[in-house]
Amino acid sequence: MNLCGNKDYADGANFSKNLLIRLWTHWCLKAFGTMSFIFIFFSIYLYLLKNPCFSTTCMPLTAADGWIGFEPASLYFYLSLWLYVSLVPALMKSRGELIRYGIYIGLLCMAGIAIYIVFPTTIPPNTIEWSKYPEFGMLKSIDTAGNAFPSLHVATAFFSALWLDRDLRQMNAHRSILWINGMWCLGIVYSTMAVKQHVFLDVIGGLLLGGIFALMSLRYHRSHFESL
Repeated sequence: MNLCGNKDYADGANFSKNLLIRLWTHWCLKAFGTMSFIFIFFSIYLYLLKNPCFSTTCMPLTAADGWIGFEPASLYFYLSLWLYVSLVPALMKSRGELIRYGIYIGLLCMAGIAIYIVFPTTIPPNTIEWSKYPEFGMLKSIDTAGNAFPSLHVATAFFSALWLDRDLRQMNAHRSILWINGMWCLGIVYSTMAVKQHVFLDVIGGLLLGGIFALMSLRYHRSHFESL
């Protein structure tokens, strides 16, 4: 059997090569930039969480919130967001593209922060005995149930999913990898409700915010830079 003539084998080899090249390109800048961005964002986010500018509104529950129960195992999907959102900058092909992407997702986060400033929200209290779930201790001590609407957890995950889909298709990734990307994003979105950090309306708001910024930024990026 001639493996070199096998299209799937060739595509897989090309994908692996492109993946390594992209990951290696400006890896130090990518690592430092991503960590710095997350640190700055969390500093602002946590400050507003503890010091809301106006009275906090409690988000209403819907039927969907009753359908999704508490699932402790979904915590791992929830925490995986920070790895997930780091994949997109890690796959950027050039310094200029990396900087532009940082501006795009920065504008998304600024929009979310602006909403938290003028419209601080929280979710209704629940009856879960968190002492029975020590793995949630750090999460509940740092990220309380405020800054609820829209869910930036969902917004950044959806934004990253659309950008990552674009990158993977550029690299001729196998269809299974595209499916993994979509399912990973879906798992993160689901986890925000399953760990009881957000309610259904928060998720809808996050999908709208992330989707709008992703579509605008991808369209702008294609029309102004990918044609060069």
